[in-house]
Amino acid sequence: MWRLFLSSLFSVASLRTPAADASPLVSAPGQAAVIPSWKVASSNHAGNDAVKLSAPGLDVSKWLSIGSRGTLMATFLESKVYYGDDSLFFSGNLNQTTQAKFQVPWFYRAEFEVQSGYAIADNYLQLKTHGISSRADIYLNGALVADKNVQAGAYAGRTFDIASKAKPGKNVLLIRVYPTDYNRDFALGFVDWNPYPPDNGTGVWRDVEIKQTGSVAFAGTPRLTTKLDGTVQMKTDVRNWGNASTTVDVHCKVFDSKDRELTFLGLANSVALGARSAQELSMKFKIDNPLIWWPAQWGEQPLYTVSCTLSIGDHLSDVTPNVRFGIRTVTSAMTEFNDTMFFVNGKPFQVLGAGYTSDIFLRFDENKLRTQLLYVLDMGLNTVRLEGKQEHPLLYELADEAGIMILAGWECCDKWEGWSYNDEGSGEKWKDADYAIANASMHHEAEMMQSHPSLLAFLIGSDFWPDDRAVRIYVDALRALDWDTPIIASASQRGYPDLLGNGGMKMDGPYDWVPPNYWYTDQLGAAFGFGSELGAGVGTPELRSLKRFLSSADLDDLWKHPKKGLYHMSTNVSSFFTREIYNNALWARYGAPTSLEDYLLKAQLMDYEATRSEFEAYGAKWAAERPATGLIYWMLNNAWPSLHWNLFDYYMHPAGSYFGTKVGARLQHVAYDYLTHSVYLINRSKASLGLCTVDAELLDLNGTMISNTTTTAQLSPNNSTQLFEIPEINKIRDVALLKLVLRGNNTVLSRNVYHLTPEPDTLDFDNSTWYYTPVTKYADYRALNALSQVDLSVKTLVTKFISSKITVKVILQNRSQLPAVFVRLNLVDFSDSWNTSEDGYVDVVPVKWSDNYVTLWPEETLELEVDFLHGDGRGRRAARIEIEGWNVRTQTAAIEIKGGGLQE
Repeated sequence: MWRLFLSSLFSVASLRTPAADASPLVSAPGQAAVIPSWKVASSNHAGNDAVKLSAPGLDVSKWLSIGSRGTLMATFLESKVYYGDDSLFFSGNLNQTTQAKFQVPWFYRAEFEVQSGYAIADNYLQLKTHGISSRADIYLNGALVADKNVQAGAYAGRTFDIASKAKPGKNVLLIRVYPTDYNRDFALGFVDWNPYPPDNGTGVWRDVEIKQTGSVAFAGTPRLTTKLDGTVQMKTDVRNWGNASTTVDVHCKVFDSKDRELTFLGLANSVALGARSAQELSMKFKIDNPLIWWPAQWGEQPLYTVSCTLSIGDHLSDVTPNVRFGIRTVTSAMTEFNDTMFFVNGKPFQVLGAGYTSDIFLRFDENKLRTQLLYVLDMGLNTVRLEGKQEHPLLYELADEAGIMILAGWECCDKWEGWSYNDEGSGEKWKDADYAIANASMHHEAEMMQSHPSLLAFLIGSDFWPDDRAVRIYVDALRALDWDTPIIASASQRGYPDLLGNGGMKMDGPYDWVPPNYWYTDQLGAAFGFGSELGAGVGTPELRSLKRFLSSADLDDLWKHPKKGLYHMSTNVSSFFTREIYNNALWARYGAPTSLEDYLLKAQLMDYEATRSEFEAYGAKWAAERPATGLIYWMLNNAWPSLHWNLFDYYMHPAGSYFGTKVGARLQHVAYDYLTHSVYLINRSKASLGLCTVDAELLDLNGTMISNTTTTAQLSPNNSTQLFEIPEINKIRDVALLKLVLRGNNTVLSRNVYHLTPEPDTLDFDNSTWYYTPVTKYADYRALNALSQVDLSVKTLVTKFISSKITVKVILQNRSQLPAVFVRLNLVDFSDSWNTSEDGYVDVVPVKWSDNYVTLWPEETLELEVDFLHGDGRGRRAARIEIEGWNVRTQTAAIEIKGGGLQE
């Protein structure tokens, strides 16, 4: 799967790209173009006369500028009002940004050309909005197209007939956006994930399109549902924009993943359409020898493409964009314990996922998204949950290609869940007009997602289920758009509507630190059923990343003031404003930190242990009496630089939480159960695990073997089983190390080391809250602090060097009689950019390590690999690897290339 990384991070072309400056913007039936750029100004400065502001010839030279889309804060950044993320996000700077200027309407203004000779009799123009937050008036050439009561809701995309308002030559489009209020408007909020953006996400955050057609046009894109035998049901809607009846023909072509045409389909011939009417057209066809689309861990992702034309007689009237689809099925069922279990292509599918967030200013960075999805694959995850962060079509295109499932849905805690029975949210209760906005929102999002094989389900509620009226609206909209994956009432067990029944998901926490044995219990968020959002709250960035957004005083607060509220945690009214629960455990388990560096090393070990145990427990319990059917780790990424809730930091640098997940979610794996001292064999693949060997070695800190167990086993596909117990755990004096190794066909499939104590952490479930379970007695790992330093040698060898794509083998050799504990490797490169660290090096991202934070037995040699790009135009000149560890001296290793130095 990392081949995608090495092939220039996918290289996928968007189906519709912003048009370059040209005249005209569109010039033929079927053409659609994105408004390529906007001028933006406050009504405080430009006035509020929309007719005047949408007239040609206005001097907008002093207005701000943004590309095809961007919120007001994104516009401020692109226009250099604020000087970049590293400045705005540093320490508490964002808190100094005044919100007052965003409490008035703002204008987005664009000029575009319409071809000379334009006439309604021959050409029709539609204006398509896909997302404006959260209300807007739209004007074209001084005429009102829609007001804020129609263009309402951040997801409520609309199509407007602008044929009579457009004119040959220059046209002026003006959008007046109104201040967004998360409790009043259907917006994209962040709950307690991070501070609210000063503008609350107000603005044209998705593209606006102009489309030219004949008098009859497609109303949306083709919708496709598939069966595994290759049967495809395709539907599309056509609309007559004209004032006279007409007859149309629709024809479609289907291509395979290699762009070979499979068939030419006469979807409909001589269809009669009345004036200003719409009609659904449908047909069924079959693809011979179909190639089945699978999630990445289970197979390939072949994609088919369909495109259609609409003609009136011999004249082309409209063309659909190319729509890609995959042949697959997704279903769900309730277990006897009322837990949701998903099935992909008929096979039980354990969800291993994490919660995704948009950028805090709703900026959409394609390269960043590619890296995020590639990290998802590298960690072994198979699903991303979008809680009200549906983003843009490209996200689903990339997920289709990568084989990552998408669990989409609406967000919690604000207007989206303003129900009378919601005693936790702050959103205003729904009025009649709100149901219309919800309907438009659901229709638009369903149309955008429907054809994508990566869709796993849609959650119409998050913390609470919608009321019956909204449920009916959502369900009817999804079914009208031929939604063919499960519709889930909510992500919690607080209640459910009769129409859909129990959602089968639990939301019992935790969201803050819990010890690793928590996950093997039978309570709350432990490994049983489907956990829709849960985790130990970890995600501590490493030092170079921290220095990009924390001042010296902020860094001191991390380890000198463990109970202090921190601006880069959650909001100051949140339960997660401090790291107190986390730090209480760190101080008690590992001893008070002696420096910032000591604190961060202990934090990375805590983070690694936390995520590994969670994903391992859910894997181990996949075949339990009450199966662990899925989990969504909270969270995958952050909207801005944050000190918790992530599997990689804002700067795309992986650390302890990432590598703990990568181990815990391995395709084939052996895992240790902290509660019963058992070893589990896990096979998440679609293939049987042949005869394999499992070794378990328990070593004390002096390098003395306490026990050594070897067994052979086989395991059927998509399964887990308990192998044996390790009773010698009770013989541990203070701290010992357990190494589990899985081998098959003379290959190491999994290698994994735990640090263990004779007495684990003691949990107090009776006093649990919604976000964590207290610990009354902590495991004592302080003996690790007395470890003597070991002699670790490091060698590097470039094994692949194709253009700028490099694979390096890193050979670690422990030349001591003691274990080398928790060895961290980090790839850095020299940079002369202004934001380098004191030593002149920056972390290399994106990067893929085969393993990291590893522990070596005495005199053990371990080989790792790292993949990265070199010479990417950012001033990099010489790559090096930093090595440090619990009892390993800090050192660096140059990357040596056989036959000479690095080539540019």
